Amino acid sequence: MLDLTVPTRARASFDDLEAATADLPTPYAVVDVAALRTNAADLVRRAGGKPIRVASKSVRCRALMRSTLAMPGFQGVLAYTLPEALWLAREIDDVVVGYPTADTAAIRRLADDDLLASRVTLMIDSVEHLELIAAAAGASGPRIRICIELDASLRLASGRVHLGARRSPVHAPEQAAALARAVVAHPRCELVGVMAYEGQIAGMGDNQPGLSKHLVRAMQRRSVDELAERRAAAVAAVRSVAPLEFVNGGGTGSIETSAAEDAVTEVAAGSGLLAPHLFDHYTRFHPQPAAYFVLSVVRRPSPRHATVLGGGWIASGAAGKDRLPIPVWPRGLGLVPSEGAGEVQTPLTGAAAARLRIGDRVWFRHTKAGELCEHVDELVLVDDGSVVDAVATYRGEGKTFL
Repeated sequence: MLDLTVPTRARASFDDLEAATADLPTPYAVVDVAALRTNAADLVRRAGGKPIRVASKSVRCRALMRSTLAMPGFQGVLAYTLPEALWLAREIDDVVVGYPTADTAAIRRLADDDLLASRVTLMIDSVEHLELIAAAAGASGPRIRICIELDASLRLASGRVHLGARRSPVHAPEQAAALARAVVAHPRCELVGVMAYEGQIAGMGDNQPGLSKHLVRAMQRRSVDELAERRAAAVAAVRSVAPLEFVNGGGTGSIETSAAEDAVTEVAAGSGLLAPHLFDHYTRFHPQPAAYFVLSVVRRPSPRHATVLGGGWIASGAAGKDRLPIPVWPRGLGLVPSEGAGEVQTPLTGAAAARLRIGDRVWFRHTKAGELCEHVDELVLVDDGSVVDAVATYRGEGKTFL
């Protein structure tokens, strides 16, 4: 297992990464272990002593999760589907499913297995979720661990303005308490946690180029203050109904502000380990890029262009330029605006394009961390100038959860 606690030198240069992986067939994905170690340590520092639950959707590689969880400061996993959680829980004893599930077959598997039921926590934000879980679980068996999701969005103008992800309908403390009472009243369920994800802070850079960053900063300051007060009240209201094992908050981009709240007992993070380019524009932290994918030049359509095979590894979210991968090595390359990153080919332009030849390689960064792993079977780990391992992604293990 990769040891993330050992002293490490500075992140590898592209010359080092290229030399170490020169014999690999493209496409392939590389993790710079030195950068990964630095990022993991920085996440722990930013959490200020509160444990970090690893967001699996931003990693999607069990080997990297094992190494991260072995590092002091990390504890438990925040999964994104119940089938994934059941798979992970065979070796990880604390897995929270970060999103509600309607997978009744998986719920039955959970309810029929004492070990899994003791390790996996389901997310709900309505009585309908509770009823679906209870119906699928059946009348007897181990109690199902339940976490309530509190909506963390900022609502202004009497709710007419909504800033943040549209997730839970549970926004007010009294709504959280009412749902807590419904859980406690159900004989098949046990309330153990509360979660709130402040996407408008965690997932939105406050240092984007242009004037918009000033609006983002003002919004985030207001949201931090509003959520701290409301989350504290909601947690107190739920705790008046039942004791809680944990209160989870935040994400890579909001660790400091989330961890500063007394009501929050743990924070969640995953993207900060690999630092995709979505996280390049924050004032609060500056992670080191740790993950790349590499494609080969296969065409020279003009003296000013070079075309690589593949490249259309587009990130989820609202369609836009910020969802596209970016070429980072050789320096001086850019996508062609009319074509972007294509399914089978990606033409590149810029000063460096004229120097590229058939067979040369171009290094890219993905917009998001875990989604890179949906395109490759393994991550090649490079440390101190050499390939030290190649570890399977979920795809490489034959798992496609979503």
